[in-house]
Amino acid sequence: MSTDSTNPAERGSTLLPIARATISSALGRPHEAAEDAVWLQELGACFVTLTQQGQLRGCIGTLQARRSLLADVKANALAAAFSDPRFAPLAVTELEHTEIEVSLLSPMQAMRFDSEADALAQLQPGIDGVVLEFERYRSTFLPQVWEQLPTASEFIAHLKRKAGLPPGFWAEGMRLQRYTVRKWKETEEQ
Repeated sequence: MSTDSTNPAERGSTLLPIARATISSALGRPHEAAEDAVWLQELGACFVTLTQQGQLRGCIGTLQARRSLLADVKANALAAAFSDPRFAPLAVTELEHTEIEVSLLSPMQAMRFDSEADALAQLQPGIDGVVLEFERYRSTFLPQVWEQLPTASEFIAHLKRKAGLPPGFWAEGMRLQRYTVRKWKETEEQ
């Protein structure tokens, strides 16, 4: 993340229009957004979440910073709108009813624990995003998911289910990483 003096609100007011302009342009509705902020060229990892009337409509992101934040926001905006396998591609008629949220991820922090109970006790509800991995199984939940799953046990059980594992599963070799996000969401008025 940047060492420049750009405040978080300014970042949101730059990232959200870029995500909207990218989706709008792909739907044949060209829309301009400023892309000249220097910090957009820094490596960054983000998720773009689309909602309609408070319901999820698409969410795709990157867990590791491997490209510029500008490229990451654009790619994830397109993927959330058109490539989330849980939803049909976004139609132009849906665009004005779709609210966009951009979540900028911190670097991953590997968790060390002796048991599932130890791991659950370390989690910070409402703060931690979590990546769960076991062999070929992998899933993540952004910190925002705590709003629907407020206890650590519920959060991890659903994360296991999302990965394709039974909710009560636990085995040696389970890995958890956590991260935090700075997030910005369009208001209903937009």
